[in-house]
Amino acid sequence: MIDTEALRVQPELTGENVVLTQLDETYFETAWKALQEPETTRLTGTHSRFTPEQIRTWLAGRRGLDDRADYAIVRREDRAHVGDLALTDVDKDNRSASFRIALNGPEFFGKGYGTEATELLLGYAFDVVGLHRVSLEVFDHNPRAQRVYEKAGFVREGLQRQALWWDGEWHDVVTMAILKTDPRP
Repeated sequence: MIDTEALRVQPELTGENVVLTQLDETYFETAWKALQEPETTRLTGTHSRFTPEQIRTWLAGRRGLDDRADYAIVRREDRAHVGDLALTDVDKDNRSASFRIALNGPEFFGKGYGTEATELLLGYAFDVVGLHRVSLEVFDHNPRAQRVYEKAGFVREGLQRQALWWDGEWHDVVTMAILKTDPRP
């Protein structure tokens, strides 16, 4: 059974280098800057353009939901906002959810923030919320993310051929998932 109260309350999750805390409107400035970062939008395949008001409204609506969990990733040493991640599309009947993560720009890549944040969120998803399965999609032009997901225990399940058109090229989408019973680091 899914613990929807754990999703509503969304406790802070602390690791060695990062803290996951409720994503909300206090993160507007860094979230807005990340949406303008070309490499971040390329890696996430974000074609949409947003207005500041759309982002403020979306961030303000993250608290108290029982069908998803949106976290800001902050660096533990100085509480700098380095990215965000989420469990989305929580399916209570099938005890499953989708996962997504985005770091706020290249200055945060390759430092282990995404790996640690992913591991923290999976622990919360399986051990607190009670999920059985977490799945994700990653683009073929993001092998660094694919390695992070594999390191966290995700298993490649499929390929959606030529599902993303980006900068004049087609890219495949790799689908991956991890089960509660799968090994985790």
